[in-house]
Amino acid sequence: MLLALGVVKVATAGQLRQLVLPGTADVQTVRNACKDLKAVGLVESVGSANRPGRSGRPVAEQVWNLTTAGLAAAASELGRLPKEMGGTAREAAKAGAAHALKVTDTIDAFLQSPPQPTHPIPRCSPRLVDEARPVNAGPAPTETPAQNAGPATGTQPAPAVRPGPRPVSARPRGLGTLHGWTTEVILPVTGTFTTPGRGSLRADAVLTAPQDQLPVLFVEVDNHTEPAAVLADKIARHHRFFQRTMNGHRVGDDVPLWSTRWEDSGRGGYPPVAIVFTRRVSPQVLQSRISEVARLSAPYWQGTWHTVPYPTASGEPDGWRTYDFTVPVLATTLDQLAADGPHGPVWWRFGHDVHEVLIAALHNPDDHRAYRQRDEQRRAARQAAEQARAAAKQARRQQRKEERRQRQEQAWPCPDCGTDVHPDDDDDGGQGDALTPGAQCPPCRSERERLDRERAEAEAQWQRERRANGLFGWLRG
Repeated sequence: MLLALGVVKVATAGQLRQLVLPGTADVQTVRNACKDLKAVGLVESVGSANRPGRSGRPVAEQVWNLTTAGLAAAASELGRLPKEMGGTAREAAKAGAAHALKVTDTIDAFLQSPPQPTHPIPRCSPRLVDEARPVNAGPAPTETPAQNAGPATGTQPAPAVRPGPRPVSARPRGLGTLHGWTTEVILPVTGTFTTPGRGSLRADAVLTAPQDQLPVLFVEVDNHTEPAAVLADKIARHHRFFQRTMNGHRVGDDVPLWSTRWEDSGRGGYPPVAIVFTRRVSPQVLQSRISEVARLSAPYWQGTWHTVPYPTASGEPDGWRTYDFTVPVLATTLDQLAADGPHGPVWWRFGHDVHEVLIAALHNPDDHRAYRQRDEQRRAARQAAEQARAAAKQARRQQRKEERRQRQEQAWPCPDCGTDVHPDDDDDGGQGDALTPGAQCPPCRSERERLDRERAEAEAQWQRERRANGLFGWLRG
């Protein structure tokens, strides 16, 4: 409980149950734990918040926050310096902490703490409370022997049967751990982290989850209580903070200020910012708000487009977008995040067309790496087409060579001139019948046919002359 409150600062018992003990039967176990911590001066409840009950009507719940002693104990649990812990959020708890509670809900939706089967446990005994009580808290109430005595039967009471573990329902896969979260993080656009200057902002929450390939994610929670321009201005101030540099180890070797606290993802550009919309509105109203925020903050996430000087094979221009000095902005709703988890297709990246899983949303599908991949694919396609044409040309050449070889095998010498004769040699354009082996070549055959025609014509002329001379012509013949 101390660790959870050290991260989220304020929470109801129900929220604490979801964060650290989701496998318990009900929220009463967490309430009892909070009362025990209150008894030793580590937590307090100075305010309440209305949450929807089972019937849908609002139900008042106590809001728990750490005391000064509890804040120090939580710092020890988290392994952080006391100055990194911020305040106790007592004033926010008094006012109901509406925004802070939504931040707690958002962190829970990211974590999706897996429920573990649990056994019922008793309240902390007065002896343990007395041992943990501060020195100046006074003695704890004592018990009389009669309070713990069993029935006056002279026999020992039967031992209670411990019930088995309660069944639990599964949750989507979460992202990161509770240790990786920090809330109300100062991002100085001027000044320092300890003394930020005018215009600096406090990120609602920051997640570091290197085990999930997410070095850092800045989270802003939007309750729909401010104009879209205010939310867009937060993105602008994130951009101003990411632009800040500080002197490195060598002269002129400046490094980004943000990189002195968080690791770089290597994806290019600045760290991502996720906006979680918590208010339940119609899809049209939600889309209108997201589009307006995206339009107003476009200079900080859109990047610069570079067109290549030559078109693609289809004639369409191509190029890439650089994101070196831009902020990747992701948007989702608290309901989507809670239902499908941070690894589900719940993220809409400003500039993308569809909802995606987190890894895809953080990817830049139109950067220079994507262009190189498309260009390599086009080059590979051209090379494959050229290879296919060359292979087809070689196949046709090989086929013609084989046909010539087979044709030559079927050849024979012309009986008149000795020239090779092939079955398909003819002088009528390939329309006639194939030649039979031993036949003359087409020129010799043509010459023979010419001589035959001349002889036939001479014979016909002679016959005509004989008939014309009558009997004497026949006698002369």
